[in-house]
Amino acid sequence: MDSPAAFRTLTTKEKALRINLDTSIYGTFSEIGAGQEVAANFFKAGGSSGTIAQTLSAYDMQISDSLYGECDRYVCEPRLTTMLKHEFDHVTEKLKDREDSLFFAFCDTVEAINYHKTNQGHGWLGIRFMLRPDGSPNECVLHIEMKDNDPVLQQHAIGVLGVNLVYACFFHNDNTDKFLESLMDDLSRDRITIDMFRLTGPDFEDVDNRLMSLRLVKKGMTEAALFGPDGNVLQASEALYKKNILLLRGRFRPVTHVNLDMLGKGLDMFIEEEDVDIANVCLLFELTLKDLSAEGEIDEKDFLDRVDILCSLGHRVMISNYQKYYKLVWYMSRFTRKRKMGLILGIDNLAKIFQDNDQYHLLEGGFLESFGILFGRNIKLMVYPSQNPQTRELTTIDNFPIEDKMAGLFNYLTENGKLSDIHDVNTNLLHIFSDNVLYMIRHGEPGWEEMVPPIVADIIKRKRLFEYKPVPEIVS
Repeated sequence: MDSPAAFRTLTTKEKALRINLDTSIYGTFSEIGAGQEVAANFFKAGGSSGTIAQTLSAYDMQISDSLYGECDRYVCEPRLTTMLKHEFDHVTEKLKDREDSLFFAFCDTVEAINYHKTNQGHGWLGIRFMLRPDGSPNECVLHIEMKDNDPVLQQHAIGVLGVNLVYACFFHNDNTDKFLESLMDDLSRDRITIDMFRLTGPDFEDVDNRLMSLRLVKKGMTEAALFGPDGNVLQASEALYKKNILLLRGRFRPVTHVNLDMLGKGLDMFIEEEDVDIANVCLLFELTLKDLSAEGEIDEKDFLDRVDILCSLGHRVMISNYQKYYKLVWYMSRFTRKRKMGLILGIDNLAKIFQDNDQYHLLEGGFLESFGILFGRNIKLMVYPSQNPQTRELTTIDNFPIEDKMAGLFNYLTENGKLSDIHDVNTNLLHIFSDNVLYMIRHGEPGWEEMVPPIVADIIKRKRLFEYKPVPEIVS
């Protein structure tokens, strides 16, 4: 369906009114935790009897449990999923005689900021909806963080976002870029971030939600997104809650034996820490937007190639816009609840951290403030060595070239266990560089298979990833 007044963005009221005046769109609203803010916009727009079959606000936990079953947490995805199924089944069963209707059920479960402002406002929003009267339902689910420092403003933002979501499902369903962008109409990142998005159903079988996660970060709707080994998108605060996070940042283009040696040896060190529970460790491969860009553009196929390989190795993948390590650590620390975190990095990246330049100019405390954020948490940085190709000498923390003005701080961090060398590395692998491997893959040069794990070589050949070119056969 094409939007009217395509030359401008419709207001929240105009969107709600257009839906109300479309006699085919009919459904129910169930909202928990921040008032009936979404339904209220449809009531206030006029003509709501053409859209709303029922509204519900089950504030009391016992009432909520009587409708949707008992649960331990009320603001979580499982609760939202139960609500969506219950409400959609209810409206389609009770109104099955309306054969021409496009039924929907909109639900949200939200924790707004409290009176004392001691919590972080966040919530789950979702909609189950039909695009054909005889079709099966589709589903769109979001997780949001609310930034306004006032509960009334947060409620208003929820109301706007909810209308945007319903409108996008019915009027932007043929353009996923427009779908995503329109969710933030009349909003800004200063008010709301969307850190998880999933769009599924028979009308969206060609939608890859990994790409949707990438676009969330690319469009500035969030700073980071996460998905699991199965490719399904994850919500960070649930997937990482109270975990001992161990993260390896890289380009992984492709994953090599060096990457896995870094991860394996780093993990061996990490689990030896007295405040790390091996059963609670969460491994993360992290890609930054900068490492996904080539000449300012992000190649989405190249991104999926890398993700396919990382997921095939059974790991979770995070994409972020946190180029600076201190920002990355700050982000993760929000979920760990002071549990130990580990960061694996090469010695060259350590050098970048200790560069006292203008990369910290946005912080009032400059360089020292960034170090307070990075090392003030319960974190350990584990450093993988490099090797001089001529002399075969290793560069480690022990012989790391540090400026005199940084030496005192550097020594403090090493002596207090914040910085440590990764030991027992396989020095026979240090000649492997991913750029060289990628060149060999693209130009049909032999030998690259020995530089990557067998499963990675198999996937690259089978799926022809990274512009794979077979080695030319030698005709005798």
